Amino acid sequence: MARIKSGFIGERAVILPAPIIDEYKSTEFGSMLYITDIGFYPKASYHFRKRTKEEALQYVLIYCLEGEGWFELNDQIQKVTANQVFILPKGRAHSYGCKNTKSWTIYWIHFDGLQAVFFAEGFDKPLQILPEKDSRIEERLRLFEEIFSTLKNGYSKNNLEFSSATLTYFLGSLKYLSAYRASSSSDQLSQQRDVADEAIHFMRENIHKRLHLKDIADYVGYSASHFSALFLQKTGYPPLSYFIHLKIQEACHFLDFSELKINQISMLIGFDDPFYFSRIFTKTMGESPSDYRRKKKG
Repeated sequence: MARIKSGFIGERAVILPAPIIDEYKSTEFGSMLYITDIGFYPKASYHFRKRTKEEALQYVLIYCLEGEGWFELNDQIQKVTANQVFILPKGRAHSYGCKNTKSWTIYWIHFDGLQAVFFAEGFDKPLQILPEKDSRIEERLRLFEEIFSTLKNGYSKNNLEFSSATLTYFLGSLKYLSAYRASSSSDQLSQQRDVADEAIHFMRENIHKRLHLKDIADYVGYSASHFSALFLQKTGYPPLSYFIHLKIQEACHFLDFSELKINQISMLIGFDDPFYFSRIFTKTMGESPSDYRRKKKG
C-alpha cells in the first residue's frame, strides 16, 4: 500500500528553521508555548507518518475536518472521523494516517513549551466537535488561518509572539470547549433562532464541506420540501444557492487577505475541482477569481 508523508494537491505548510525556534524558545514568553510546524492537508489519501520516541520531539495536534483516519499510541489504535481533534504527546512513539477510500482533510500543528503538556492533557483520545448552534467552528478555523498567515509572513519577534498568543487561544477553545461556546459575544446565540438562521449557521460551520439539502433540513428538523419553502420565504434564495453564496463570500475573504493559491482556496471551501470553483465564482461575482484578486478595493 502506498504511504505518503506530504505532497498533496492544495497542501500548505510552514516549517520554522531550527535556529529561529532555538532562539525564540530561550525567551521567557517563547518558552511557554511555541510552534515548530503548521499545515493543512486536503484530501490526503494514503497519508502516513510514523515516529519513534526519539523522533517525537514536539506535541502533534491533528484536527480532522472530513474523511477518516487513525492514530496509534501506546500500542492502541484509535479511529478518527470528521470533526474530531487529537494531540499526540512528545517523547512517545506514534503513527497516524488514513486509507485512500477514507482520505482525510486535516489541519495540523507541531508545538512545544512549558504549557504544552497542560493543553495536550486529555487529548490522547479523539475529541468530537460537531457543528451545533453554539459550536463556533468557523471562528476557530479563522484562528488557525491567523497563525498560519502570520508565520508565513516571516519570523520576526512580533510574528512569533503573536502566533504563540493565538495558539494559546486556539488550544484553549478546545480544552475549554463548553466555555468557548458559551462566551460568544453574538446576541443571536442567546436568542431563539428561526429556521433560516439555524440553517445559515450550520452552513457556515460546514463551509469546507459539500452539503446536500437533506443534510441541512435534517439539522433543523424539517422535511426537505418544507424547509426549502421556509428558507426561500425568509431569504429569497433556495438553501443550496445560499450555501454557494456563502462559499464564494469565504473565497473572497481568502483572495483579499491571504496569498493562498486559487486551488488551495477551492479546497478550503469544499470544491475538489478548482476549474469548477472558478466557473461558479465567475458566475456569482461576474469576474474570475484572478481578476477579483487583482482589482483594487477599499
